[in-house]
Amino acid sequence: MAIFHLSVKTVSRSTGRSAVAAAAYRSGDTLTNERDGRQHNYANRTGVDDSFIIAPAGCEWAHDRSTLWNAAEQAEKRSNSVTAREYVLALPAELDAKERAGLARAFASAVVERYGVAADVALHAPSA
Repeated sequence: MAIFHLSVKTVSRSTGRSAVAAAAYRSGDTLTNERDGRQHNYANRTGVDDSFIIAPAGCEWAHDRSTLWNAAEQAEKRSNSVTAREYVLALPAELDAKERAGLARAFASAVVERYGVAADVALHAPSA
C-alpha cells in the first residue's frame, strides 16, 4: 500500500546550492553553470528512469534543461536568492513506469498551469 509523501524544498544561494547543480543531480545529466563555470556531471547516476520538462505555452526555449536552469540562475541577482523549488513526490510503487510517468506529468502540468513556471521532472526508480 502506498504512503503519501510530498515535500517542497527551496534551492537557495544562501545555503550554497544552485538550480543548475540540483537539476543535473535530479535528472542524472551533465550541466554547466554559466554563472560560476562549474560543471555538474551526474551522467553515471543510476536510478533515474525518465526526465522531461513541461513549460508554459510560448516558452519553447525552456525545454532545454541547461538553458532553463541557467536562465533561472541569471534572473536572480542577490546572494540569498531562491533560484528554484524542488517538489519531492512519492509515487506508488504498485504502479508501472508508464502510470507513474503519467501521474508525474499530470502533477507537473497542474503546477505549470497554476503558477506559470516551467517544471523539470525526473522520475526515479522505486526503492526496494
